[in-house]
Amino acid sequence: MSLIPSAFADGATAAASSSTGSSLMSFLPMIVIFALFWLLLIRPQQKKMKIHNQMLAALEKGTKVITSGGLVGTIVKLEDNFIDLEVAHGVVMKFQRSAISGKLDANLPANTK
Repeated sequence: MSLIPSAFADGATAAASSSTGSSLMSFLPMIVIFALFWLLLIRPQQKKMKIHNQMLAALEKGTKVITSGGLVGTIVKLEDNFIDLEVAHGVVMKFQRSAISGKLDANLPANTK
């Protein structure tokens, strides 16, 4: 009867040493998934936001821009958080700076009537 407890004890120590390696291997897929998630989703979005913020900081008076709502206008006045856009002759609208989605090229044709 004394042989049975010692046999179980030897098996318990062997199982304990293999469980630490097994726990590391069980976290490995989660680490790989997080790394892929960061490389494919988070990093490109951060780069895109950085480029957009640089574009917003470089805006100047007279630049043609498009808003996130699709309005096209020319910058008339710049403030810290707001921009005044002339969307038609004599029509000036105030927008948040973050509502500007991009600059328009100077090569685009003018409005045709």
